[in-house]
Amino acid sequence: MDVIFDFDGTVALVTGASGALGGAVARAFYEAGASVAAADVVEPDDEDGFFEAEDVRFYEGDFTDEDDVARVVDAVVSDFGRLDHLANIAGTWRGGTPVDETDADTFDFLFDVNLKTMFLASKHAVPHLRETEGSVVSVSARSSLEGGEGDGVYRASKAGVRLLTETIAEENRGVVRANAVMPSVIDTPMNREMMADADFDAWVKPEEIARTVLALCSDATPVTSGAAVPVYGEA
Repeated sequence: MDVIFDFDGTVALVTGASGALGGAVARAFYEAGASVAAADVVEPDDEDGFFEAEDVRFYEGDFTDEDDVARVVDAVVSDFGRLDHLANIAGTWRGGTPVDETDADTFDFLFDVNLKTMFLASKHAVPHLRETEGSVVSVSARSSLEGGEGDGVYRASKAGVRLLTETIAEENRGVVRANAVMPSVIDTPMNREMMADADFDAWVKPEEIARTVLALCSDATPVTSGAAVPVYGEA
């Protein structure tokens, strides 16, 4: 069954838009009729010219820096006149060492990129989302549901995303919906390089996750808030 979303007249801010998942989410919003504010700390590899499209604007900003986040969110609202949806996609993975061998810099890096970006973007976007009765969707992870060997700090940072999502939902009940998606392994070029012998067909595609993000922002899920939605594929 084909599902068609209609986000005409709305504005979506997507963080991590230069990455594989962020780019897929930004494109999905655009294809559904939304105006897209695509944000990242690095310029996108724009081979297909997407970021030059009408109603798409790229904002370079470090979302671990509150001044930068405030600047970008204010610019988005000034440029588009409103903000309806926030997709907190910025994030990364590091692992391979047990807790007693993990340095503090790795801890700071993962919590900054995975959790602090989500916190700061939400903090500055939510007041505008209240005006439009909008939505927030953030990226947690299946591995955040339990401890595991070698990437405990990553799991903890993604658990924080899930818990902060529940908090935002509770604090804005009936006004702003906040949900998270929990991927397993995402089929990205980086993951294929790191796990060259894996079964790529079992992994969830960025475009599939993007459709779930749009569903959680759409009128199809008006009573869903505070949820952590599995997007595991077959992995």
